[in-house]
Formats: sequence, structure tokens, C-alpha cells
Amino acid sequence: MSTRKLLLRFAKPYPGLILLTILLGFSGALFNGISTALIVPIVLKIVGQEVDLTTAPPILSKMISPFDNAPENYRIGIMAGAIIFTIILKNLATYASALASSSLTRKLTADMRETGLKLLLEIDIDYYAKTKVGDLINRLGGEIGRAASAVGSTVKIVILGITILVFVGLLLSISWQLTIAATLLLSLVTLVNQYTISRSKIFGKMLSEMSKAYSISVLETLNGIRLVKATGNEEKEYQRIKKLIRDREKADFQSQVNSEAITPIGEVMGITALLLIVILSKTFFANEVSSLSTVLLTYLLVLLRVLPLLSQLNTIRSNFASTAASVDVANEFLSLDDKPFMGNGKLTYTKLQEGVSFNSLCFAYPGHEKLVLKDVNLYLPRGTTLALVGGSGAGKSTVADLLPRFYDPIAGAITIDGIDLRQFDVVSLRRRMGIVSQDTFLFNDSVKNNIAYGCPEATDDEIMTATKRANAYEFISKLPQGFDTLIGDRGVMLSGGQRQRLAIARALVQNPEILILDEATSALDTVSERLVQAALDELSRDRTTLVIAHRLSTVQKADQIAVLDQGRVVEVGTHEQLLQKGGYYSRLYSMQFAERPETVTKQNQSLLRISHEIRTQLNSMIGFLRLLLDDLVDDAEERQELIEDSYKSAWRILNTIDIFDDVINSQIRGQILSISDQNQNVISSHYQNFNQISAEFRTSLNLILSSLRSLSDNLIYSLEEQIQFLSESYESAIYLINNLEKFEDSINA
Repeated sequence: MSTRKLLLRFAKPYPGLILLTILLGFSGALFNGISTALIVPIVLKIVGQEVDLTTAPPILSKMISPFDNAPENYRIGIMAGAIIFTIILKNLATYASALASSSLTRKLTADMRETGLKLLLEIDIDYYAKTKVGDLINRLGGEIGRAASAVGSTVKIVILGITILVFVGLLLSISWQLTIAATLLLSLVTLVNQYTISRSKIFGKMLSEMSKAYSISVLETLNGIRLVKATGNEEKEYQRIKKLIRDREKADFQSQVNSEAITPIGEVMGITALLLIVILSKTFFANEVSSLSTVLLTYLLVLLRVLPLLSQLNTIRSNFASTAASVDVANEFLSLDDKPFMGNGKLTYTKLQEGVSFNSLCFAYPGHEKLVLKDVNLYLPRGTTLALVGGSGAGKSTVADLLPRFYDPIAGAITIDGIDLRQFDVVSLRRRMGIVSQDTFLFNDSVKNNIAYGCPEATDDEIMTATKRANAYEFISKLPQGFDTLIGDRGVMLSGGQRQRLAIARALVQNPEILILDEATSALDTVSERLVQAALDELSRDRTTLVIAHRLSTVQKADQIAVLDQGRVVEVGTHEQLLQKGGYYSRLYSMQFAERPETVTKQNQSLLRISHEIRTQLNSMIGFLRLLLDDLVDDAEERQELIEDSYKSAWRILNTIDIFDDVINSQIRGQILSISDQNQNVISSHYQNFNQISAEFRTSLNLILSSLRSLSDNLIYSLEEQIQFLSESYESAIYLINNLEKFEDSINA
């Protein structure tokens, strides 16, 4: 049932192509039948045998009769030419039919994948919370491809069925008695193969489930590769996924053993049936002795042409059965009935005039009864900042998710200038909103393309201005290719603070009217937080801003602060007003700022963490270079990988050093670099030490990067020069790790 629905749904746009495929298949079958029936009588005439068809079936006499009027001297040539001509026509029709059929299959596959992709982009975000991404990739890639091949198999079955019917009609016209006997005998072949075909369906379902499990496991492992390596679980994950691979390979082999049995079983039983038909023919053609040899040979030849077609039909049926599970999965995946879609309004959002109102909001996540928000009432006037604070699970991020309509409330409404959000076109609404969260997503693309993602038409000047306002221009300009530098999967080549500043620059380019900041600095160290917070302040200027924050120090300047607890608003006011109340906010503030005397210690710890990061990368680079110098690599490919890894380590160290330059240039060293007291001479001394060490690191790292880049790009051909470059890079790395001790001494001074 699902196969028919799938076929009808996606085949509707191509009635002409389907009809052409069937007509070409019928033409090929017709020419095939005619050429096969002509071969025996014509060959017998060519070799000089007398062919008497007076008592033969009428169809054979009619096929030969056109040649009776041909001159005797040219008759054999004309007959041979007729066979060749019909075979050429048959092959042309078959070739065209195959092209039309494959074209139809490709179009159906592309349409199904496009439909699946569009569905994934339009479906509610809640769907992704319940479905694993690996499963979705498997469905969109593997399962839809197999389902499309099943749809293509349906077309092949139709064409094969037409061809077999043409041959059966020809066999019936020669001898209906033998044809009935042959049908009964060959039915046994089908019955025997039916068991194999039923097993194919079981194996197909098994393979589909195994492919799903494999895709999910591989994607989860790759997404969590840092955790895998950090916990030393590489071997464990390898063995787990290896078992999935081996189990699938075993099931695939069992499926092949099952499907490959169809052809030999069919051939043995077909030949057996053929011999029985020869014996029966003596009885059925007893009154046609004069034409017995011609009729029998013609019948057997036609039947011999049918047997491979039957074998093909059974093989396709087996393949069809094995893909039945994929068809069911694809049909369920592409179905719109059981999936959540956000209702779209008809009003185009243009501009915020007054403010955003949260009116008696209640919300529970789909499939859960517990209310996350309970009767929330808030108002965010245009051009002001509303901060949401509270403990974990209070509902802060849920409010932020409701504003861009990632979810809809189950009661109450959010209105913009008195109009319910649900009345606006969701795309026009979201394009006027900017979101910067703690989990920044960046594409594996250039810096420039990531910044311009929300506004592809942005000019280079607009992008550059946005990066300067986001405190990102300085570190971008120091990247190897500047704005054209590829930043790796999810921005892996950048630090957390740098990724956040790129996200802020992206929001600035988009120029949103309403801004949502969801704990954008919660995962950063002190140094990066100050740079990002300065960029956020620039981004929020003169915008309507909703801020979710855990650190109260980041929201003290907000126009309003709303305190949430267990889904309810318990307090609203400014920072000073809420402190005077002595309520929930005051208690949160006291807990967070009770440890202020330890600020200096935390700053020192932050610097020591950065020092540890530099030391880790230096040790990795020294190890790679030592392997290269000692010639402990197996081949050129491994050598190239070690050079690339060394280059990446040096680049990461340079990025870390950039953080200190950013701090110095942001004129906040008085707060960041205070060590044990507020003596300005001590601060100045520390500043000079940091500045000197930073310059030394940068000089050495630039030399290392230059050498490694030359080696990576194969610009050094002489082996002696390569060794010299590696030795210089190694010595520079050793110098840096020794110099790192000065850096740590400055921190602890």
C-alpha cells in the first residue's frame, strides 16, 4: 500500500515520461517477439532445409508469407536482413526504454530527496528534539535512495511484464496446449522462489535497521570526538562501531546468499520444464508432422527467451522485497500527517513601534504535562533591555524560544504592538530578530561567509564595520587568509570567545530590530567574557533586547530585570530596586558576589589555564616535529599529516596569544591584570612583561608557521633543506616552552 502511495505521489508530475517508458518497453517486447519467431524458419531456409508451414500455426505462416513473393535469388538475403532489422529495432527500443526508465528513477530520487530536505527545514524544532540526527541523515540519504530504487523496480516490473505477455501471446498462438503445460510447470519455479523473496523482505528490514544504527553511532561519535578522546574511549567506540559494521556485513552476505539462489534454482527448474515440454510436444503436434521440427524449434526458442525474463522478474521481485522496509521508512518520513508544523500567519512583519508583551503565558513541551511556564506576564518596551534571571530550570530560555516562535504557548500569547505573533509570517518575523546564544554555531566555511550568513547581500565594508564593532576585526586580520580563512567544522579552529564575537558580528550585519541574548558569555573565561560583553553592549545599543543571564554582573545595566522561579515571575524591577526589596534577586546577588575578594585569584587561574593550553599545544607540536626529524613516519601521507598537525598547533597557540593583545588594546588591563594589590607600578611592570613575552611568542610562531607552510605546500624540494626547516621549527618550539616559564612566573608574581 505504501509503495503505491509513494509511486503515485511522486510519479504524478511525469505522466509523459512514464507513458514513453511503457510504450518503448512494449515496442521492444514486440520486436523481440517477432525477431525470435522468425529466426527458426528463416535459418532453416538459409541452410537449405525445406520448411513446410501448411499445417503450422497461422501466426508462423503469416510471418513467413511476405517473403514468398521475393525473388528466389534474393529471398535468403531479404530474410536475413529482416531478422537483423527487427533485432536492431528491438535493441533501439530497449535502449531508449532503459534511458527513459533510469531518467524517471533519477527524477523520482531527486524529487524525494528535495521533498525530504524541504520538510526537514520547515518542520517544527520540537521534531529534532525527539529524533536523532544520524537517523535523519540515514533516511534522507540511504533510505530514500533505496526507496527510489524500489520505485524504479516497479517500472522495470511493468516493462518486463509487458515483454513476458508479448512472448506468452506468441506462445499461445503457436500452441495453447503447450503454453498451458509450460505455465503450470514454470509456476513451480515461482512458488519455489516465493520463499526466497519472502526472506528477502526480512533481510531488507534487518539491513535498514542496521544502517540506521550505524549512521547514528558514527555521527554521535564524530560530534563527541573531543569527549571520546578526553576519556580515552577511542578503542571502546571503535569496537562498538566495528561490531555494527560486521553485523551489517554478515546480514548483507546472508541477504546476498538468499537472493543469488534465485537464478540457479530458476535455471535448473526451467531446463527441467523445457525437457518435459519437448516430450509433451510429440503428443500435441502429432497431426503436424510435416512442420513439427520448425514449430517445435520456434516454440522452444521463444520459450528459451522467456526463461531469462522470468529469472529477471524474480530477481527484481527479490530486490523489491528487500527494499520494502526502506519504502515504508521513506513513506513515513515524507508523510506530513504525523509531523508538527508551525502555523504561519499572513501578516508581513515590518517594524516594532511600541513593544513586546508576554500575556499570561503558559507552556509545556510537547509530550509532557508539566508546565514549564505558568502565567508569565512581562512587557518589553521598544529600545529597552529586559533581563531574565533565575536558577536553572526556571524557564528563562523557554521564554526566549517562544519569542521567535520556535514553540507556541499552550495558553496566553506574545504580542508585538498588540498583534499576536501567530498572525505574522514566521520568516519575515525571524529575519528581524537576532539571536546570540552560548552554543554558537558556525559553518565549515570562510569567516566572511559565516558573518554574512544572515544577510548574504552585505558588502565587504559592512562586514568589516560589524567585525570592528564586535571586537573581532583584530584577530580576524591575523588569521592566515584573513576574512577568507576556513574556520573548520563548527568553528573548531577558533577559541570560544572568538566564535562568540563572530556570532555577534553576524547579528550586527543582520541588523536585527529585536535581539535575544541567551547566556552568551556563560561558557567563557574572564578574558574572553570582557571582550564579548563589550561587543554585546555595542550590539544591544538602541535595540529592543531580551537577555537571559546566569551571571548577574552582565545584566545590572538592564532597564528591567525579571526574576523567574519554577516557571513564574516572582520579581520585576531595576537592579537597584530589586536589591532594595531584599527578595529573591537580592539573595542571588549575595551568593554570586560574596566571593569578590577571590576575583584576583580567579583572574590568575584564567591566565594559568591559557598558559596550560599553550603548553599542551607546544608539547603536541614538539612531539610531531620529533617524529619527523627522527624519520619515524611510514609514508609520505603520514609525513604530510604530521606537518599539517604541527601547523595547526602553532596556529592555535597564535590565536591564544591574540587574546592577550585584545585585552591590552581594550584598555581593561587595570582590572584584568591586577595581581595581589592595586599598585600601579606593579600593574605597569606586569603589562610590560606580558607585552614582551607576547612579542617573543609571536615572532617565533610566525617563523614556525612560515617554515611549516612551505613544507606543507611542498615548496622545499631538497631533503637537506627540509631537515633544516624542521630543525629550526623544533628548536623554536623548545625555546617557546622554556620561555613559557617566564610567562607563568609573571602570573604568580
